Amino acid sequence: MQLLNELTPDEFSRRLNGGDIPLRIGPYIYSLQSDLPIVAEGIQTLYRDFGLASPEEFVDYNVALMRGRGLQRLRGESEFVFDGKNPFDTIPVGQAYAFLEWGMNWCVSLHTNEFLKLHAAVVSRGDSAVIMPGVPGAGKSTLCAALGLSGWRILSDEHAMIPPNTTEVVPLCRPVSLKNESIEVIKSFSSDAVLGPVSEETHKGVVSHMKADILADSHDTKHLQAKAMIFPRFSREDEQKLTLRRKTDSFILAAYHSFNYSLLCETGFHAMKTLIDSVDCYDLVYHDLDWAIYAMDQVPNLPGRQ
Repeated sequence: MQLLNELTPDEFSRRLNGGDIPLRIGPYIYSLQSDLPIVAEGIQTLYRDFGLASPEEFVDYNVALMRGRGLQRLRGESEFVFDGKNPFDTIPVGQAYAFLEWGMNWCVSLHTNEFLKLHAAVVSRGDSAVIMPGVPGAGKSTLCAALGLSGWRILSDEHAMIPPNTTEVVPLCRPVSLKNESIEVIKSFSSDAVLGPVSEETHKGVVSHMKADILADSHDTKHLQAKAMIFPRFSREDEQKLTLRRKTDSFILAAYHSFNYSLLCETGFHAMKTLIDSVDCYDLVYHDLDWAIYAMDQVPNLPGRQ
């Protein structure tokens, strides 16, 4: 299988402009197109070790981030295109890379319902996965990035995808989204962090993405068994602690964090019940990343626990 980094610069530029960068990402193939240098830079930095699909394979999502036309171009705007349509308003060119990542998340959030999907980061040790749901600002992405830089495998920063009536998690490894002060926190945490373009003045503030496929098995598509669900919360004021939480409360909160629990109806209920019945659930309150990683090492049923 050819990797993105095996393309020459000229070949990469030509293929990206022509919409011929078919990246393998978990169970899906994204065909990417862009004529924007900031997007090309981000893809080359963060997806360089991803495989390219062959021409005869089915593309799940055709995604483009292109310069605007007419007055849009003069105003320095760009547009996100999905299957030839514009589902969103134009965005400033300087925010284009962040919007590409958000748009790729949107593809899965809106169009994929063969799995129960939770808005959650997922990390693993060996064949054991930990699901970490959280609202924006809870600190799940910062913790996910730090764990990835500490030897854990990052399966996803955004989607926990569970085949109904199993406790399996489907890997969907893509860059980790870092916002505002989290960017400098991760830079200070490890010099090994590889960050993509910085997008400023977005609706979420300053955004940059960290390369997530750090380990040799990052692109393995084998499903992993979920062994724990942890609800992280960053707080400078509260005591740092890892505590068990009741399964009934965890069910309700996990359903709240699901993209399609209600859409799946009875299937969604049974899928969530199977998952929650089979994993231990915890609250994790932290303000120090080293402490949080130590606390994660204490979670039972995970290989390599220290």
